[in-house]
Amino acid sequence: MKNEPLRREQIEDALRTVFDPEIPVNIFDLGLVYQININEDQDVQVYMTLTAPACPAAGQILQDAEDRIKAVPGVNRAEVRLTFDPPWDRSMMSDEARLELGLL
Repeated sequence: MKNEPLRREQIEDALRTVFDPEIPVNIFDLGLVYQININEDQDVQVYMTLTAPACPAAGQILQDAEDRIKAVPGVNRAEVRLTFDPPWDRSMMSDEARLELGLL
């Protein structure tokens, strides 16, 4: 029996459980996730960035994101790739994130 196809929302929900240790908002609502690709084999590839290129928690954040994606039922493989193009800025945050950080 074949698994149900993965939905983007499942991956988004998983990424909403990953936090930068210095910021009390998840990486998805911070606008750090640029692209989510799911192929027919249920492999997931995510392109994301960080709030700053020299983020000391970069390795931990990327590993957490990959681990959370792998934990989604039906995911075959997960890969998280880091990019700084385009550079992140506060305008990429959701309204909820801005509210949480007192930026609204």
